[in-house]
Amino acid sequence: MNPIVIRPAVRSDCPGILDIYNDAVLKTTASYDEEPRSLQHRLDWFDAHERDRMPVFVAEERPKDAGPRIVGWSALNRYHDRAGYRFTAENSVYVAEDFRGRGLGGRLLEPLILAARGRGLHVIIAVIDAANEPSLRLHARFGFERAGLFREVGFKFGRWLDVAYLLRRLEPSD
Repeated sequence: MNPIVIRPAVRSDCPGILDIYNDAVLKTTASYDEEPRSLQHRLDWFDAHERDRMPVFVAEERPKDAGPRIVGWSALNRYHDRAGYRFTAENSVYVAEDFRGRGLGGRLLEPLILAARGRGLHVIIAVIDAANEPSLRLHARFGFERAGLFREVGFKFGRWLDVAYLLRRLEPSD
């Protein structure tokens, strides 16, 4: 297996981030988007994250016989624009289809938790399709607790979908 490095994302990583996201849009319920996003949308998203000091990380595969490839990414996202929510963020973790089930999600979630604590955040929220057992297990392993279940609030692939809300409080001892 080729080495994989987890590092802060740079703007030039956006095409790789976009490829992973759009694949998830088309094939999974990890996102309730139904249409692929454009590169310009992802660049604007990245610029907003930089402006708001919200971290984005990538998992970069570094094969010896080829150029590097983005195989996963994670981000903290503004939870809400209202000032009272400034100590809360929502997380995103996406892994390329051919790298799922190899522990990469955990390697991408861990730096988000550290970055959230470093920014002085109090809570990270995860919004997950309630049938996405791998993501639910991943978040539970990192101390996220179920905070709510919204029944049939999403619709994709011709069916109603439930959304689980999980949260992780960040204590000073974390």
